[in-house]
Amino acid sequence: MTKSKANRLIEETSPYLLQHAYNPVDWFAWSEEALAKAKSDDKPILLSIGYAACHWCHVMEHESFEDADIAAIMNEHFVPIKVDREERPDLDDIYMRSVQMMTGHGGWPMTVFLTPDLKPFYGGTYFPPQDRHGLPSFRRVLLSVAKTWDEKREDVEASSNEMAGYLQQMSQVEPSGTELSNDSLDGAIERLLMIADRQWGGFGGAPKFPQASALFFMLRKSSENTQLREVLELTLNKMAIGGIHDQIGGGFARYSVDRQWIVPHFEKMLYDNAQLSRLYLESSLVFNNDYYKRVGKDVLDFVLSELTSEDGAFYSSLDADSEGEEGKFYAFNQQEINEALGAEDGAFACQVYGVTATGNFEHAATVLNLQDLPEELARRANLSLTQFFDRLDKINEKLLAYRAKRIRPGCDEKVLTAWNSLMISAFVTGYRVLQDER
Repeated sequence: MTKSKANRLIEETSPYLLQHAYNPVDWFAWSEEALAKAKSDDKPILLSIGYAACHWCHVMEHESFEDADIAAIMNEHFVPIKVDREERPDLDDIYMRSVQMMTGHGGWPMTVFLTPDLKPFYGGTYFPPQDRHGLPSFRRVLLSVAKTWDEKREDVEASSNEMAGYLQQMSQVEPSGTELSNDSLDGAIERLLMIADRQWGGFGGAPKFPQASALFFMLRKSSENTQLREVLELTLNKMAIGGIHDQIGGGFARYSVDRQWIVPHFEKMLYDNAQLSRLYLESSLVFNNDYYKRVGKDVLDFVLSELTSEDGAFYSSLDADSEGEEGKFYAFNQQEINEALGAEDGAFACQVYGVTATGNFEHAATVLNLQDLPEELARRANLSLTQFFDRLDKINEKLLAYRAKRIRPGCDEKVLTAWNSLMISAFVTGYRVLQDER
């Protein structure tokens, strides 16, 4: 697509909306103008919600929103509205609930079809450009919804009214009480232990998210339950050495696509890193573990380096993609390792980080991940732990300098008060634990 003409989103400030400013789609931001047009034209709203660092949001944009034929269908039959979920968490919450009720799952990009009076009647997450993997193509979805709107309007209205009623009921549920009983806390512990992955840490299978709130709860209760303490320690260890943790640049990606925490979905969110830095720093005191302290510090160093504005505020996220490919900025092949380090240090780094000729990622590249805990890796190399980290730190500096020459992922420079508050709390914890003036 030739980016020759901007749509209305060019007037917005959200990086996510600006990413779509040159789509041939006649996008509106969420506004009185857009809602009034839906009513005056008697057209359903096509609400698309995502965020700037979202890989699959980029994929759907390139496949569908940049396609002139698909855009023409959207423009003819709908009032297309684009929303940044980080700017409007209220809208995201309402319509994510509706998609979860309709499909049993949620995620971004989120696509929801609304009546002009804002009642949802159909929705989903990512739709591909052609039918595949059991998903209908976006074109087929658009034409089917448009036909249903025109020919079965009463059914649509009935469905949307029913959905609106469910959403209203959900919003009116009263809390059962202000305090959690010991029974409910014990039940939470049992549930966490039931779904815990006893081999790789975390909960459930792939994809696997670092569930910071659950891990903080486990940390608070770890002195009371040996099993809980073991699962927490296993999870902290596996996440720290895994590829979800950027081994040379610090910071954690949003989630891992596998059980082992090796290959991440590469976007880095401020709120994840705020919580995980605190988690590791506080855990370093509970477990008397200097490696956890190092991991927590690495996260804070990453935020200072890559997510901090000139006036000291914190940006929202780093993109998963660069040059149109997810993870291209982060992964290394053997040749690149040797170019950056030379033969001797290159061989050491490949052994420590599991870099092989075939790789663990696309194009025979490797997402760097420690092959064991540092104490064990140091023992295998006949080094003290201090010697091991001294050597690894020098290697990491060279790899980081080599990586810095690549085209960087985009940064979402929105400054969100809630996420900044989380990050400030993390830096307070960092000072308390590390006694580092920064």
